[in-house]
Amino acid sequence: MRLTRRALLAGGAAALAPLPAFARDAAYPPPDREAMLAVPGGRVYVRVNGDLNGPRAPLVLIHGGPGGTHTGMLDALALADERAVILYDQLDSGRSDWPQDPANWRVARFVDELAAIRRGLAVGRWHVCGISWGGTIALEYAAHRPAELASTVLGGPLIATRAWLADADALRAALPRAARDTLLACEGISPPAPAACDAATEVFYRHYNRREDASPALRAEARAPVNRGFDQRLYETMWGKSEFVATGTLRDYDGTPLLATLDGARTLFMVGQYDEARPVTALRFAAQVPGGAEVAVIPGAAHGTLSDRPAETVGILRAWLARHDTPAL
Repeated sequence: MRLTRRALLAGGAAALAPLPAFARDAAYPPPDREAMLAVPGGRVYVRVNGDLNGPRAPLVLIHGGPGGTHTGMLDALALADERAVILYDQLDSGRSDWPQDPANWRVARFVDELAAIRRGLAVGRWHVCGISWGGTIALEYAAHRPAELASTVLGGPLIATRAWLADADALRAALPRAARDTLLACEGISPPAPAACDAATEVFYRHYNRREDASPALRAEARAPVNRGFDQRLYETMWGKSEFVATGTLRDYDGTPLLATLDGARTLFMVGQYDEARPVTALRFAAQVPGGAEVAVIPGAAHGTLSDRPAETVGILRAWLARHDTPAL
């Protein structure tokens, strides 16, 4: 698809934005506020940087997985110089409670969890940015058109499982032959040794998930004793054991009908140039939003845009949020 007038190719001035100081200094700022907030099923860890009662609407970011943590989005704290930035770990992830009850692992409950966080922080109006699986939660939340929603950012989102798997197949086919053939064999009836499959999967991830090494600051946060990290059981229950085959409860997920309910003028798809959620797929989804949603492609980034290209990603978000702080007429 061609980029339309409502499609935005990231670059230019955003690419020239300086890196946040904490990225250079290998330390993120401490939270201005931390809380364990009650949500359906338990309590979740929430951290806030910036003034929740400031003149600009806060931004909440929803991490991926299922089973991931907020640490991969810490570079978004650079936005706290002009608005509050809210990060949290979903139930059974990171620093939140781990009840390990599969009854909680439903899309609707994760959407209710987000709504409970807003109420718990007494936020009247906010911007919502979901990354990967977090994009699914953001999509479902935005589909209800809540009055408190200032704008929606869908970052490398899982919109429909069949589309995600089609992208994964296309990207796997473009890998170097050895890795591609090994990954295909790993899905066969006589797979290679697990170590060979892991090595080939790492090649895929290095191309399309994260192209840059994690910063010292990010590694330090991931090693924090209070951070229980990624929940493999949650991931496998909802998705499966492989990027290329969905066997979990999300195997038939299809959020494409919800695209017709979004506010196109206040919806942004944000993907990396080498994203697992391919830019061409994001463009196709954006075209299904009434009026056409905008699309930002972060040059040089894979799926983890904030990790690969933090300055460019923060620059895109900063400009987008500023444009949509004013309520729609």
